[in-house]
Amino acid sequence: MKPAVFSYARPKSWSDAVKLVASGARAGAGTQSLGPLLNLRLAQPDMIADLRHLPDYAGVVVSGGVLRIGAGTTHAAIEDGAVPGRTGEIMAGVARRIAYRPVRNRGTIGGSLAHADPAADWVAVLPALGGTAIALGLRGERRVPLAGFVTGIFETALASDELLRAVEVPTLPAGVRWGHWKFCRKVGEFSKVTACVLSVPGTAPRAVLAALDRPPLVIEDASALLDDTEAEAARIVSAFPELGEWRRAVAQTALRKAVAAVKQP
Repeated sequence: MKPAVFSYARPKSWSDAVKLVASGARAGAGTQSLGPLLNLRLAQPDMIADLRHLPDYAGVVVSGGVLRIGAGTTHAAIEDGAVPGRTGEIMAGVARRIAYRPVRNRGTIGGSLAHADPAADWVAVLPALGGTAIALGLRGERRVPLAGFVTGIFETALASDELLRAVEVPTLPAGVRWGHWKFCRKVGEFSKVTACVLSVPGTAPRAVLAALDRPPLVIEDASALLDDTEAEAARIVSAFPELGEWRRAVAQTALRKAVAAVKQP
């Protein structure tokens, strides 16, 4: 099947892009999620606004202990070291396990977040890193903590006239401990369960449990999980009674594996 007929626009400025989206255009960049939806005619927009040529849509800027990553930055660029420092090491490790290299060459960090598939990698990882979404709309720019950015399955905090312009994550010290584990039946498949744990010296550890057919569960203080992993993992997963037994078991395993990575010498 092929897409239904649509118009194509290539805005040259962010203000033009926002106006197009506010008038009903569908934003597109890497189109690794949008493309299949178009081909299956699950999405039939009248117009697609191609964001790839907007200024600063891709790339990384470091300022005052914050890394600003353009929404159009590809997974492959992150995998190849576009993000510097310890934060970059963590993100590169995540990026290289997203789908396959041809997908990573086109898929973008912003597209993944805005699409809000609950099983996507950045949906889980960026809240664990303490990230912030930079949204741009007709009323200007606003900041949305990524811990609350995904509000449902394929639903986000973006307003109908807003675009995701960038994400910001803190630069992390070298002593940071990180654990990330996801369960996929085969390489390249979307995760069935994802767990992340970040431990920064001097602050409470943060954990995320995701890919469970709902918005990610963000645990701002995961100290109990590190202190008594088995019991606390069971307690956390008990908040998902709708899951089948096997998936609850894998969710507990994911939390245990992520904690074990944080604690390893």
